[in-house]
Amino acid sequence: MSPEEEDRMVEAAFADVLDGYLKSNHRKKVEIIERAFRFAKEAHKGVRRRSGEPYILHPIAVAKIASQEIGLGSTSICAALLHDVVEDTDYTTEDIERQFGAKIAQLVEGLTKISGGIFGDKASAQAENFRKLLLTMSEDIRVVLIKMADRLHNMRTLGSMAPNKQYKIAGETLYIYAPLAHRLGLFAIKTELEDLAFKYEHPEAYESISEKIRESEARRAAVYSDFSLPIKRKLDELGLKYEAKARLKSVYSIWNKMESKHLPFEEVYDLYAMRIVFECEDQAREKSICWNIYSAITDLYRLHPDRTRDWIVTPKANGYQALHLTVMGPDGNWIEVQIRSRRMDEIAEKGFAAHWKYKVGEGEEEPELNAWLRTIKDILDNPEPSAMDFLDTLKLNLFSSEIVVFTPKGELLTLPTGATVLDAAFALHSEIGMHCIAGKVNHRLVPLSQRLASGDQVEILTSQSQQPQPQWADFLVTAHAKTRLRAALRKLRQPTIARGREMLKDWLAEHNIPDTNPVISKILGTYHIDNRDELAYQLGNEEIMLGEFLVRALRKPSQTDTKSQGLFGKLLRITKRKPETEAEKAEEKPADKPKPKINAKETYTLHTNENGPENFVTTSCCMPLPGDDVMGFINDDGDVEVHTLDCPRAQMLKAGFGPRIVAVKWETVSAKFMAHVHIEGIDRHGILQELTNMISNNLAIDIRKLDIEASAQVFNCDLWVLVASVDVVNDLCAKTMTIEGVKSANRIQ
Repeated sequence: MSPEEEDRMVEAAFADVLDGYLKSNHRKKVEIIERAFRFAKEAHKGVRRRSGEPYILHPIAVAKIASQEIGLGSTSICAALLHDVVEDTDYTTEDIERQFGAKIAQLVEGLTKISGGIFGDKASAQAENFRKLLLTMSEDIRVVLIKMADRLHNMRTLGSMAPNKQYKIAGETLYIYAPLAHRLGLFAIKTELEDLAFKYEHPEAYESISEKIRESEARRAAVYSDFSLPIKRKLDELGLKYEAKARLKSVYSIWNKMESKHLPFEEVYDLYAMRIVFECEDQAREKSICWNIYSAITDLYRLHPDRTRDWIVTPKANGYQALHLTVMGPDGNWIEVQIRSRRMDEIAEKGFAAHWKYKVGEGEEEPELNAWLRTIKDILDNPEPSAMDFLDTLKLNLFSSEIVVFTPKGELLTLPTGATVLDAAFALHSEIGMHCIAGKVNHRLVPLSQRLASGDQVEILTSQSQQPQPQWADFLVTAHAKTRLRAALRKLRQPTIARGREMLKDWLAEHNIPDTNPVISKILGTYHIDNRDELAYQLGNEEIMLGEFLVRALRKPSQTDTKSQGLFGKLLRITKRKPETEAEKAEEKPADKPKPKINAKETYTLHTNENGPENFVTTSCCMPLPGDDVMGFINDDGDVEVHTLDCPRAQMLKAGFGPRIVAVKWETVSAKFMAHVHIEGIDRHGILQELTNMISNNLAIDIRKLDIEASAQVFNCDLWVLVASVDVVNDLCAKTMTIEGVKSANRIQ
């Protein structure tokens, strides 16, 4: 493409942004957007993206997403166009402020602080960077909305990146950005981020499900038509102006259901939901229209009594409002129907940005958003000692779906699903949580660990003699409560930890052992303790003692040689002859081969021999097999750990240690790997013998462990087998299903 053609392409892309902006309800400030574009275009002149296209196309695409998909106005469009200028060019924030004013400069500065993804090379730096993102977000929510647009465009153009970068960015997206989009109510963006991340992590599964969706389209359309026609007639009779459509589940959510429920594609019946979006100028009438539509549908179809959700009176914490019901369709399957006004629909798709469009007057931002930002600030004000603990605490808050409970005075408390009486106590006030001894739920006395349900009335009972207990962490759910509990326990333990530190220091000095990381690591490993503070606490609390056996283990060989081996050891070293034969020389060499240098940018081939993995280590968290979609992680020992891409630990590693992720591929495998298979069925005489005979004799698979239990005519069997690949496990499960009485056979990871 010639420079002139490229320039025309860039100008056309910007014209598309302006065209969408002019069609919006925002005040028309075209001049400042034009100036921001010209400024950014000049600043990025001559720079190209990895794909080869002019760099300026990226800020233009981010501005278009911010404007047309999230619904932001001129200030955000300008900030999106300028978001990489300060980081990538010689211009400063002060230059931006002089040209475009303080507000746009503040947004650009916020975006510059959190550039290059959330994470750097070290976990502590990653958590610190993420704190910056959230602090900036609590100052101006538009920063994180523009960052979301930036991430979405990066995901849409991820194909030009190296495989290890794809894993890192896709993992980071699933771990943080998708739940953050969900929490902000950006449903359409959350769904696309999940699908794109899934596409790069599991390309074959993505293509397979997409193909099956295409193949089943005609059948689904016919079923939907039969189901929706009677409903549409009823709505026409009510005189409503509405839009009715089938909303297909995303590829990622279909796969998630297949994996979690161990179902084939053909048995995922709730592939789509019907969505009814009605027009209503008067917001006060929305609720009654929703229930009129509900009544019309339940006159036609049988209602599922446990699957009606009213999010109109009590919206979700991200602002989502709708009425959901599930009814039996003409083909005998349950179908969900979502009923929303046009206002509710825009808020559901565009999140808090859409709230501003419907806001009356110049009041505060939405109360739900403010409440959530207060929770974020609370986490930031009480930082965790471990960066990964911080990220886990944050994810508790990002992923939670809500229940609503009441205090005896009728005050509403919104809590995550699974929250306990103790969570409710901390939600009321930290001091109430610290001194909580029990609760009354619906006037019945219950323990602190009692889980709450929507609509419960909760009364908290306290005692000044109560102190926070470490075991509370086992049943707390809210990020706020966990953060407060950790801080309180640290404060209570501090005198004991200080005493333990002094004891450790004196003991090391007495035995002339240096206080180094390898020494402390060896002590921690000996006592199976996680960190130095816990070691000091157990020492100070007299739970463990540092014995003489540790002295021998910790001293360097030179010290041990001179102090404990005596004359015989010295004579042995003097008289030992040099190796003469080749065999003796080979014995003298260290057994471990030098580790190959690993280039994280290249795809790393996994080698095995008959004894097992040769140049990598497998992990017990997901037990990967040849044929699984896998990634490598360079651990602290320099070894390549192999994880399946959807392993929970792998998700954390991708998000937290991006530069140590390696793209890997299996070679032709000669080794055997352990796999865990769970079998369920109807118990009968001789079924265990048939199972073991088929596996050991017919399939020639070695069983390493077998655990079977029968109760009330139902049996559950867990078996661990040695196999060469995932195909062998799939074949084992399929063949096992042919045995009379077996109802399911699935690999467990």
